[in-house]
Amino acid sequence: MKRNIVIAVVAAAALVGGGTATAIGVSGGEGGGSGSVSSPAVRAGDDDGRDDDGRGERVSGEVTAADAIAAALKHTPGIAVSAELHDDGSWEVEVLGRGDSWRSVRVDPGSGKVLGAWADYEDDAGEVRAALKGASVSAQEAAEVAGAKGTVVSVELDDDGDLGWEAETRGSSGGERDWRVDVRSGEVSVERGDDGGDSADD
Repeated sequence: MKRNIVIAVVAAAALVGGGTATAIGVSGGEGGGSGSVSSPAVRAGDDDGRDDDGRGERVSGEVTAADAIAAALKHTPGIAVSAELHDDGSWEVEVLGRGDSWRSVRVDPGSGKVLGAWADYEDDAGEVRAALKGASVSAQEAAEVAGAKGTVVSVELDDDGDLGWEAETRGSSGGERDWRVDVRSGEVSVERGDDGGDSADD
């Protein structure tokens, strides 16, 4: 709540002074790398759709996980291994490129434009390629089928033991649920250990 008030005060001051307020965010997730990303001006009274704990009460923008993956792969060809919606509202897609090269690609949730990309350093490229060798369902397809269960906020490859895509969805009332998408059949099932939550039917 304090964050919303501060943004509203800064935006109001900028508007009274005849200027605009531009939010600057620094990307620096687990994959490393940093850069500044400008977002549209924030106006007093705007609701950023977030709860007090910083998590979105809804996914902002129109770009789905599947859309973000498609945009990332168009910009950075390769194999998408994960996509995650960050607290700042942007998507981060991890792409395995040629050889052992990894790239993290940030995608704007409203326009689907790529905001930036940087090198990631992982040592499991060979394992991931071997795991996906017999797969017929991509991360993008997994996100699409899991989307029938709720709004997908993340999808990633789980290659420990039983190979599959793990997808997390958020229901209309904010509850989250984990799903598993089979890499060969595309069948969606509740992830083991998930004791329930919102789904698309709630």
